[in-house]
Amino acid sequence: MPDTTCHMSISLDGFVAGADQSLDDPLGKRGIEVHRWHIGDPRANEADEVAASWLMRPRGAYVMGRNMFGPIRGEWDDDWRGWWGPEPPYHAPVFVLTHHSHEPIEMEGGTTFHFITDGFDSAYARAREAAGDRGVDIAGGASTVRQALAAGVIDELTLDIAPVLLGSGEGIFDGGEAFGFEPVEVLHSLLATHIRYRRME
Repeated sequence: MPDTTCHMSISLDGFVAGADQSLDDPLGKRGIEVHRWHIGDPRANEADEVAASWLMRPRGAYVMGRNMFGPIRGEWDDDWRGWWGPEPPYHAPVFVLTHHSHEPIEMEGGTTFHFITDGFDSAYARAREAAGDRGVDIAGGASTVRQALAAGVIDELTLDIAPVLLGSGEGIFDGGEAFGFEPVEVLHSLLATHIRYRRME
């Protein structure tokens, strides 16, 4: 069975996004600071490049939450088509968890956003079917990753731990009682410690 992966940048105090996500601050207040390792900081090194290759490896399908798809709450604004411009980086089906139905949005480069209103298990099942032997990635945000961890579907979890304290925001381990993964590879730079974990059998 192909692996299900998840790759998240996270602060030292456990937040993957800052507080008050909005159109102006899609990662919340100061949330961008946990992503410096892969967005052009001149201090990035070979370790960061390797971790970026893990992040960008192609997958057969993706699952993400509505907060990651955009800042809109409640009923949809039909003009909103995601943060990524006309050609998102996924190049595969993306299943977006939401409480509000929406017709699929087909983008350039092979990405189609499908909006799933009947929960994580349904979105994940559809992603698995669409992915075939190419595997699924849990793209985020925090709530979706928490649901994936609770469901026990993640085989490989990569955390890019930035030397930053955000103080508040969105955490992926809120309410968790057991981790269930063991480290298999660690890379380090001034901007992040990249730890690749595998689920313990």
